[in-house]
Amino acid sequence: MRPAQGAALLDFIALSDRLKHVDRAAMTGARRENSAEHAWQVALCAVLLHDEAEPRPDLARVLSMIAVHDLVEIEAGDTFAFDDQGLLTQLEREAEAARRIFAVLPPALADHVARLWAEFEAGATPEARFAMGCDRLQGFAQQVQCGAPAWKEIGLTRARSLVRMGPAIALGAPFAPLIEALYDRAMAEGLLLP
Repeated sequence: MRPAQGAALLDFIALSDRLKHVDRAAMTGARRENSAEHAWQVALCAVLLHDEAEPRPDLARVLSMIAVHDLVEIEAGDTFAFDDQGLLTQLEREAEAARRIFAVLPPALADHVARLWAEFEAGATPEARFAMGCDRLQGFAQQVQCGAPAWKEIGLTRARSLVRMGPAIALGAPFAPLIEALYDRAMAEGLLLP
């Protein structure tokens, strides 16, 4: 690796540390979960659920997508899944953030990371769908675990939640039974409106 490439890589790694300061809507204890914690737990879900998936995706590719998919939040911020106003501009904000953030890398690595990010966002490959299923499962489970203050604040209904969770449920095992168990708990605890 040439010195300039090494310097660019180190700059990018330092930049990625800022993901620890992007707060999400879910709580972890008395504070908000950050996007770096979220990504770590999504990766853990992928490792734990990988053997149950049919077809079984390429785990290295799944973990690569999970590692990069939220980096855009460093500049674009996290958009809460049920923030109707934020969702209107999310795609544009994140695409612009991706362009700027990935440009810090040497060109070949920038292209590789950008392709992983785009693959995740498109959700067209088995690996992207599995990664997205893990992402949705973690976010949903985190809300249930913390008592869903963000859901309660907006009066989230099960029906509206199902629009977001439907793609993960449609993947079947291992996601569908886990998400259904979380729905049972959320409804029993009054975290979602009927």
